[in-house]
Amino acid sequence: MTEDATGERLRRWRLVLGGDTADGTGHTLSGQDAAIDGALTALYGRDDNPTAGRERAGGLGASAPSVARWLGDIRTYFPTSVVQVMQRDAIDRLGLGTLLLEPEMLEAVEADVHLVGTLLSLTKAMPETTRETAREVVRKVVEDLEKRLATRTRATLTGALDRGARVRRPRHGDIDWNRTVAANLRHYLPEHGTVVPERLVGYGRASRAVKKEVVLCVDQSGSMASSVVYASVFGAVLASMRAVATRLVVFDTEVVDLTERLDDPVDVLFATRLGGGTDINRALAYCQSRITRPADTVVVLISDLYEGGIRDEMLKRVAAIKASGAQFVSLLALSDEGAPAYDREHAAALAALGAPAFACTPDLFPEVMAAAIEKRPLPIPDA
Repeated sequence: MTEDATGERLRRWRLVLGGDTADGTGHTLSGQDAAIDGALTALYGRDDNPTAGRERAGGLGASAPSVARWLGDIRTYFPTSVVQVMQRDAIDRLGLGTLLLEPEMLEAVEADVHLVGTLLSLTKAMPETTRETAREVVRKVVEDLEKRLATRTRATLTGALDRGARVRRPRHGDIDWNRTVAANLRHYLPEHGTVVPERLVGYGRASRAVKKEVVLCVDQSGSMASSVVYASVFGAVLASMRAVATRLVVFDTEVVDLTERLDDPVDVLFATRLGGGTDINRALAYCQSRITRPADTVVVLISDLYEGGIRDEMLKRVAAIKASGAQFVSLLALSDEGAPAYDREHAAALAALGAPAFACTPDLFPEVMAAAIEKRPLPIPDA
């Protein structure tokens, strides 16, 4: 190994190990490397394990200016994805949530879904001077999510709605020629070089009539923060489609219908109240009472299934919704956070009712909804 390669390896190990005298590298950092090391030490430099035999100095202190400087430093030295992880760790490890109630702090952070969840959990304590800044932070994240998700969601669901509207006797302008030819290949006449269709396949005429109704029933307990953010964005996207009547219901031990706010997902988010208990049965009872066309309705429950209400009644409610002809989808999470914690007993009980519960990423959600609309098997990811 060359001397340069050896030096680079020692440099990297020095940054990883944090510079304790026992790290064994013997490597000294300078310049930007020293600044990067300082930023890492401020967050990760204190070892709380008493058996480790050492205690390195570190921490950001309680000073908002020092935290703001640190936030600026990490944005200088690390890519956005790393910055977001470090911010999340700073909130969890160093108790910086309360500092986010200061406008200057909010202006310094890198906004993402996790930060929005933290802000929503702090809304009750948020002073009026901070609220408008917080709304702008949330709006930026929501707009970025809409740009990423809206086009594909509309295209996927429009296709599903159109396929569901196919008719057997379409008008000439509504004939789906590709499917008509495919359905009538056995009627090909070689002497004429053409297909004489016995059956026409087409789309129903475009109209303003609502084709499907979607009810999003979202658990707003603290562990579901990211799911609430994504559900609000998808709710707004679905509400913008004239062929879909969308209802958004959030719940803890109380049930709140936020459908009238769906034109602005930021308003939806600030109307939620993350935390508290969970009464899934009560929420489903409300949703069930709002179903008017069960055969054309999709109910989506987004919850980790830790039920604080009446378990048996909850399961009876799900069975009744399905028996009415409505499609029922149970999502343990709607986020990119990986495998969630959830009540496995309740998930197994739902699966036994023919409503398997699974975690869903935002990118998969349009496919899940399209499958539910078309009443075909859901694209459940491998566990």
